[in-house]
Formats: sequence, C-alpha cells, structure tokens
Amino acid sequence: MQVLPRVKVGKGAGQPEGTPEEKPAGKLAVVPRPVATTSEGKLADSTFRVLVYACAVSLLVIVALILFELVRQSNLSLHKFGLKFFSTSTWNPVSGEFGALPFIFGTVVSSLLALLMAVPLSLGTALFLTELCPVWLRRILSLTVELLAAIPSVIYGLWGIFVLAPLLRHYVEPWLQSTFGWTGLFEGAPYGIGMLAAGIILAIMILPIVCSVTREVILAVPRHQREAVLALGATKWEMLRMGVLRNARAGILGGVILGLGRALGETMAVTMVIGNRPEISKSLIAPGYTLASVIANEFSEAVDNMHLSSLVEIALVLFILTLVVNALARLLVWSVTRGAAARTLA
Repeated sequence: MQVLPRVKVGKGAGQPEGTPEEKPAGKLAVVPRPVATTSEGKLADSTFRVLVYACAVSLLVIVALILFELVRQSNLSLHKFGLKFFSTSTWNPVSGEFGALPFIFGTVVSSLLALLMAVPLSLGTALFLTELCPVWLRRILSLTVELLAAIPSVIYGLWGIFVLAPLLRHYVEPWLQSTFGWTGLFEGAPYGIGMLAAGIILAIMILPIVCSVTREVILAVPRHQREAVLALGATKWEMLRMGVLRNARAGILGGVILGLGRALGETMAVTMVIGNRPEISKSLIAPGYTLASVIANEFSEAVDNMHLSSLVEIALVLFILTLVVNALARLLVWSVTRGAAARTLA
C-alpha cells in the first residue's frame, strides 16, 4: 500500500511536511546589518563612551580641585600653627592667635547629641514602616519622612528660634536642672539656645537620612530569614531582633554614620540656635560653636590674611572629616545591600 505524505492545513497547505515553502521569484531575503558594525554605530558608541568617562572623571577632578584650593588657601595657617591649631582654645583675630579646639568640641558634642536622639527614633520608624505598618498608613508616613528631608535648613533654624528655644528656656531646661543638676551637665542660665537646642535640631534633620537607609537595609534582608526564625517558634519581636536587626546591623551602622556626616556639616540651622560662643563647657545648655558655624559667621568679615587662612583650614578639616565619614558609611551600607536582589529572590 502506498503511503501518501501528510499535508499542512492553512498557510502553505498542500505542501508535504518537511518540504521548504517556495518563495516568490525575484525577491531575496534582506538581512539587516548590526548597527554596531556600521561606521555610524561605531562613532556613536565611541562618543558615548568618551562622554561617560568624562563625566566620571570630572567628579574626581572637582573633588581634587576643592582639596587643592583648600590646602593652598590654608597654607599660611598650617605653617604658623601646625598641629597646635587643633589643641588650643584661643580664637582672637585681634592678636592673631587661632585655635580650633572649641569648634571641634562643639561639632562633636552636637553631632553625638543628635545621634543619641535620632537613631532610636529612626530605627523604630523604619521597623514600623517595613514590618508592622498597615498598607494605607505606610504611604502617609513615608511621605512625611521624605518631607522632613526636603525642608530647608533655614526653616529649621527659624523654628528653633521661635518655637524650640522658648520651650527649652521655660520648661525643659529648668526641669533638667532640677532633676539632673547633680550630674553637672545642665549648669548655667537656661537661655534656650546652646548645645541641647542644636542637638535637637540636628536630630530632626538627620532623622530622614537614617530612617531611609535603615528601611532599605531592612528590606534587603532575605524573607527566608524571617520565616526561618518564625518557624522555630519565635515571637514577632524575637524575629525582628534575631532575624532582621542582626543581619542588617552593618547597614544600619552605615546609615547612622551617614547621618553623622550630615550633622557634622550642617551650618545654617545650627548657627541660629547654638549660641556661637567659642568656649568649651561641660554643660549641655551652654552656648557653643561648631566648625561650620564659625565659617558662616566670620568668613565675610575676615580681613586679616591669618584669620582668613585659619578659617579655610577649618573648612579643610571639615571637608576631610565629611569625606571619611561618608565613605565609611557607604562601605558599610554596601556590605549589606550588595546582593540584596539575588538573596531576596532565593
């Protein structure tokens, strides 16, 4: 018996299966050439590569030029005072004696006060937004945190003068003196402006940064870490403490250091509420000074070359300190979030 070949139904029907479909005569298939192999494509690709490299290198050049100019302008102060500039407390433009110790002290104390107040609040807010917050409330709280980061620093300074300082002067600082006066940390007249006011303002300003970084790091923790802890019978708090915070601690520390970098360089809001007195005081309610504040207050009035050079040296110290702190923070955050997507999908 003869077996007939099967035919296809539809387009190309009537042709035996396995036979190529005939093409109309006179028409050849056109295979497009890859764009990258054409002269126009190679030129565009090379131009794009050069532009991208130029953008990346320009950032390094800008930072190097800033550093070079700061070193050049502070050369006079560097040669005269040397390391003594950072260990003396005298700041007298009339006699030409300058020491940055009060400003370093004020910067460190105000920044640490800000971290002590901002870190617990930021950590609690980030945990609530990622693990406990209802969906309808999450968007509102996230928008509020982002709004705090968008407010200009001068607005924070005005709020500190007209709202925060009177509250501290009439209510908070007298209570602190009567309750914790034995510690010696709240001695002196309650002015309402000083280290405590500056620390509170800085805490509000760095809260969005620390909260945002902490939230991203917590979200980067793989879901199976949470499920594994809950499967062992842990409570919600135990799951957050052992399954989330323990895995995210390096990134959270990076967010804290990133907030510290913002606090170290903040100028206008701190200048308006810290009191601007170049003294080292044990009391937290006493006026103080910071590295950024003294530059903002005295740079436009400096007429002596030594005075100007000393202010630029303070700017150099602040610049290097900020670079180191931010680099360390980015490194810690990267150490946690570097394979976040792959781990989350696993």
